[in-house]
Amino acid sequence: MYATQAMAFAAPLAKELDENKVTPGVLGFIVFAVMAGGVWMLMKSMNRHMSMVNFEETPAQTPAASAQSPEQPAAQSAKSEPKPAASQGE
Repeated sequence: MYATQAMAFAAPLAKELDENKVTPGVLGFIVFAVMAGGVWMLMKSMNRHMSMVNFEETPAQTPAASAQSPEQPAAQSAKSEPKPAASQGE
């Protein structure tokens, strides 16, 4: 019964409404303004955080590694690797 009463009340209001002049109104503007302000604050925060990031890649070197020449680590790794045992079947 409530649905029929609501429709009877809303029907005359819908006839008065001009279909070509429907606008979001003040509430739509307020919602849009709040969303725009939130996006602005997020962009400002992102800009602040991105300025803290260091994009320069620095190689990690130990003091012992900096004293060696580039050829020495390859020679040392070849010496330290165990050689595979020869198979007895061949």
